[in-house]
Amino acid sequence: MKKLKVTLMVLLISILSTGFLYATPSTLIWAPSTDIQPYKKIHVGYDLYAPTRSKGFNDQHNYVLQVWGPTFSLLSDKPEDNLLGKVWSPLGKIMAETGVDYKKGLGSFYDSTPWYFHFKFGVPEGAYFNHMPAIAVGCYDMGTRANRTNNNLWYGRIAETLNIGKVNLGRVSGGYFVGNGKLLRDKVGSRDNAGPLIAWERTMSEISDKLWLCVDYQGTQSSYGALNAGFAWSFTKDISALLAYDIYNNRNLTKTVTFQLDVNF
Repeated sequence: MKKLKVTLMVLLISILSTGFLYATPSTLIWAPSTDIQPYKKIHVGYDLYAPTRSKGFNDQHNYVLQVWGPTFSLLSDKPEDNLLGKVWSPLGKIMAETGVDYKKGLGSFYDSTPWYFHFKFGVPEGAYFNHMPAIAVGCYDMGTRANRTNNNLWYGRIAETLNIGKVNLGRVSGGYFVGNGKLLRDKVGSRDNAGPLIAWERTMSEISDKLWLCVDYQGTQSSYGALNAGFAWSFTKDISALLAYDIYNNRNLTKTVTFQLDVNF
């Protein structure tokens, strides 16, 4: 297994030279989830967004987008695991993650400042009382160039697993995000920087505990707005892959197919 992880890491690094790269917080398919990376784990993700057409609106060339980057867990939901120890105990269920992002492939205007950052705080379901939903707040795509790459999407989200008797209906989640209105615009150039986050997901245990389905929606007609549907397969507890289809709310943007590989070290 260790050799497999090393091989996958080499593969991810070799991909870096082929195009557009950036990291994201722990996500569903597209938008941030309430999940936090496991404590003392380094998460490396690789996403590929392949357009369904070579050219899009105004005959513009569509590029294959590639996503790469590490995410680090900062806090555990078990107080004894954290560096602060007993000092952290009153808030010991709070978890956190952060990551540094590197983007390339959007043209020289953006590529000259390729560094982005993200962070998230959250608590799991049932952290403080029965039927308490998972809660997460955070920000992602925090670029380093004002009014060019500082998209700064702040969000809050809750999630709850629904059951009727012994029947698992899956986990539903909802939330809201607000980004930089100077950069997040609709297809006619008007400000469109805030909208809902909605999703349904379920592990299909009837088939296999390794199979996961999801439908994920993020609002606005900015480049972040999309409806996504797909499935993931866990090869091990630390290695999984996802395949999804992305339909953007701005219909001038070409639909894409997403492939995602996730590895924890």
